[in-house]
Amino acid sequence: MGAQTLVLLPGLMCDGGVWEPLLAHLPAGTRPWVADYGMANSLGAMARGVLQSAPAERFALAGHSMGGRVAMELLRQAPERVTGVALMDTGHLPRAAGEAGAQEAAKRHALLEVARTQGVRAMAQTWVQGMVHPDRLQDAALIESVVAMFARKSADVFAAQIEALLARPDASDVLRTLVVPTLLQCGAQDSWSPPAQHADMQTLAPHAVLDVIAQAGHMAPMERPADVAASLARWLANTAA
Repeated sequence: MGAQTLVLLPGLMCDGGVWEPLLAHLPAGTRPWVADYGMANSLGAMARGVLQSAPAERFALAGHSMGGRVAMELLRQAPERVTGVALMDTGHLPRAAGEAGAQEAAKRHALLEVARTQGVRAMAQTWVQGMVHPDRLQDAALIESVVAMFARKSADVFAAQIEALLARPDASDVLRTLVVPTLLQCGAQDSWSPPAQHADMQTLAPHAVLDVIAQAGHMAPMERPADVAASLARWLANTAA
C-alpha cells in the first residue's frame, strides 16, 4: 500500500490529543492530519472548513464522536474526495423530537453553564465520568489527558459545538449511499454511542465492517490506542487514494 493521507476529525471539545496515542501504531506511509473546526457552529460549516484545509485532494477520513457526524456531512458535500471512511463512537440520527430532545438540550446547556461559570476544566471533570470505561476512572493519567484536552478549548467553542450538535441532521441517507470502504467502530462500554447504535448504522450501510473495541468506553482512541489503530489499519488496507 502506498502512502495516503488520513484526515482525522476530533469530537466535541477534542483536538489532536484524542488521536495522538494511536499515531505510532498506524501503518507505515500513513500521513495523518487533524482538523480544527475553529468557531464553526454547524456540522456543515465544519465539513466545509475541513474540505478547504485538507492537505490532499483525496484522502481517507476518520471521525470520532462529533467528528463522525462531521465526516458524514463532508461525504454529503464532496463524496468524490473520500477514499474510505471510519465512523467511530458516533451516531447518525438527529436530535429526538419532544421531551427526549428537550432533555438532551437541557443537559448540554447545563454543562455549558458549568464551563462558563466554573471553567472548562471543571465541566470536563464532570463530563469525563461517563465517557471512559468505568475501570479507567482511577487512571489518573488518562483522565488528566482528557480533561486537559477539553481545557485547551474555550466555553465559546463549547457553545458553538453544542449548537452544531443540537441541530445535527439525519445522516441515514449518507450511510445508505456509501460505496467506499467503511468502518464502524466503538468501545464495547461506550454508554453515549453504544454498539447497538453502530449496528443500526451497519443496517443502513451493509458493506461496512463493525469493530467493537473491548474494555473501552466513548474515548476508545485514548483508552485502547493500539486496538483502535489495529482496526483502522485493517480498514486502511482496503482504501486507496
